[in-house]
Amino acid sequence: MAGAASDHEPDDSRGKGDVSGRASSGGSASVAPAAENGAGAIELPAWTKALGWCGVAGLIYLLICAVSIISRGFAGLGSEAAHTMFAFAAHPWVGLSVGVLGTVLIQSSTTTTAIAVTAVGSGALPIQGAIPIILGANVGTTVTTSLVALTFIGDRTEFRRALGASTVHDFYNWLALLIFFPIELIWHPLTHISGALTDALYGTDWLPNPAHFNFIRAAAGPVEHAVIEATAHVSSTLGPLFTIVIGALLILVAVRYLGKLLKLLMVGRARDILIKAVGRNAYLAMASGMGATVVTQSSTITTSVLVPFAGSGILRPAQVYPVVVGSNLGTTFTVVFAAFAGVGQDAKIGLQAAFVHLVYNFFAIVVIYVIPLLRPVPLFCAETLARIASEHRWVLAVYLGTFFIALPALVVVLVGVR
Repeated sequence: MAGAASDHEPDDSRGKGDVSGRASSGGSASVAPAAENGAGAIELPAWTKALGWCGVAGLIYLLICAVSIISRGFAGLGSEAAHTMFAFAAHPWVGLSVGVLGTVLIQSSTTTTAIAVTAVGSGALPIQGAIPIILGANVGTTVTTSLVALTFIGDRTEFRRALGASTVHDFYNWLALLIFFPIELIWHPLTHISGALTDALYGTDWLPNPAHFNFIRAAAGPVEHAVIEATAHVSSTLGPLFTIVIGALLILVAVRYLGKLLKLLMVGRARDILIKAVGRNAYLAMASGMGATVVTQSSTITTSVLVPFAGSGILRPAQVYPVVVGSNLGTTFTVVFAAFAGVGQDAKIGLQAAFVHLVYNFFAIVVIYVIPLLRPVPLFCAETLARIASEHRWVLAVYLGTFFIALPALVVVLVGVR
């Protein structure tokens, strides 16, 4: 159990060499080579980096286009057909399960949340029905980082570190859900606060009315019109459905290749900057996580990129934790984009749904992280699961299969399908 003790040594983020050295002395001879491999990653030529960052910018643009395309698809679907699609999610527990299960299946909370917000903005889903879906998507998105941790399963110590860093995202979002979902069901604070914000900000002089805020739609216009024209020859029902599917697929493609590009680009100096930003101060790390997620529009990318650093011993789960917290807040900007890209007379209610996501994650930070009482809980749970799963690999499969697939599917079948 010497390896387990190494995770609880005092933090020393002065250099990656110190971290790998201490990890080696903790009883795992394989950690030092792993850390050295990370430090010795091939440095890309300047022109390759420039092309890579241009690709990142292009994929972010594609992500914005995809959100706008989904909005247009819902707008063209018609309220009756759209209401039929979301009728089974009217029950809050079913909506929560749909958010979890849907995000697990498509591997993108961006897609699930954007669809929920744009459905609200087009009148297909009431705000009360969207809130459980948004909260569920927050939980479902954490599965991806656990799957990334599985790449370290061949080495017990590295797997424990990687899994501890990845599942801290799980338990943070589970804890937020356990706190706020029952409160929302009883007193509806998210509905009231988001409604008040929308009433206060919508149509004010200093904040442009989303109905006339055309920057995102103008930027996404060429791609959006191309997709609409391509599906215009299909029937009035299938055409918008195909448009929604195309938008969702484009989001998946953008998120997938953003992750691959960033993993190639985050080496050398960029990697060193990341490590310094994460290891120096918890609140600076939180800001870094939020900023990175705003840029990539995916908390999955932000957290997944850090898992290999944790597995190799360069970063500890405690250092990844505030980045996860910041990325949860940063991902809310995606649904703000979705609300701004919304069309139709119900665009205001779509903006309220976007504010629900923002308010929920903001208060989660305040209650769980800023207040010291609950702050250690997600980290303790993540490290405990990682320690057990590193000894008994089947425990991780049971955890993921039960809480992210079996239970949500059971709720949908027993409660939603009547």
